[in-house]
Amino acid sequence: MTHLWVRAEQRPNEERVGLTPEGAAALIVAGIRVTIEESSVRAIPLQGYKDGGCEIVAENAWPEAPLDAIIFGLKELPEDGTPLPHRHIMFGHAYKGQHSGRALLERFKAGGGTLYDLEYLVGEDGRRVAAFGYWAGYAGAAVTLKTWVAQQRGQECPPVGVYPNKDVLNAELLAELDATGTRPRAIVIGALGRVGTGAADMCEAMGVSVTKWDMAETASGGPFPEILDHDLFLNCIFARPGTPVFVPRDALNAPRNLTAIGDVACDPDSDYNPVPVYDRATTWDAPALRVANDPVMDVMAIDNLPSMLPVESSEDYAAQLLPSLLTLTDLNSGVWGQAETTYKTHIEGI
Repeated sequence: MTHLWVRAEQRPNEERVGLTPEGAAALIVAGIRVTIEESSVRAIPLQGYKDGGCEIVAENAWPEAPLDAIIFGLKELPEDGTPLPHRHIMFGHAYKGQHSGRALLERFKAGGGTLYDLEYLVGEDGRRVAAFGYWAGYAGAAVTLKTWVAQQRGQECPPVGVYPNKDVLNAELLAELDATGTRPRAIVIGALGRVGTGAADMCEAMGVSVTKWDMAETASGGPFPEILDHDLFLNCIFARPGTPVFVPRDALNAPRNLTAIGDVACDPDSDYNPVPVYDRATTWDAPALRVANDPVMDVMAIDNLPSMLPVESSEDYAAQLLPSLLTLTDLNSGVWGQAETTYKTHIEGI
């Protein structure tokens, strides 16, 4: 019997989960054994999984799981160097030359396990079968707006945290914006995608005027002076070869209205970074990096934004992923077979 083991997340500020109680119940009906670890932080309560018939085990017990179990989590494993003998479903961040990624692949090779990287689960159309993009855009726009609000007070953006739901976030941010007595003008690039849609939806919910650009508007390759005419810029396009530079470094000293950038894609280490005015991701404790002072320019580049809204982002992602999880009984074909092939390609030479 196929056995899916959902582990507790161990990264700070990570309360999401990739399987809801309803999804777990559907897997059980389909003949898949489901084990859920207890978690001190998971946004979705454990009782629902119990009621759905899941087996419950201790938090972080997955290293001792049966070797035929498929371990399912979202974010990084503890970087303790131990070999990994299990099959793991997770975001590995291991295929783009990252130093920590190579170390992870070395652990899989040493243990004989397999990585099914969630980022590389794609359908026949080449699109990912599940993504957190919408809520990354939504939360990213919220923190960028908070950055702009702080600027109006002559301050830098204060720490951010987890919200029980989007209504609480919206109410808080709306009050902060109302206190400024005005609204910024925003531009979203990548507006037709999941990330851009979430960013635009958040702005519009706050009464912020949004200019929506996508590939057609950026096909010229730049420069794009229109970006500097806006108060906020939200980059929702992931860096890849051929991506134009949207805000070059010399824009920091150019005449501009732009004072806050939300780089939701957050890829400062990439050679193709379209926002090369900053060099590192920001954090929940320090959400915005100041890169210019006269006038100010702050960049928001948090790399786990959907974690701010763990309930909505978990439910959305889990619903997208469930059809693929239901095919775990056949790992040799479909998205799982393709993901294993991708893993084997990248493990060569390790």
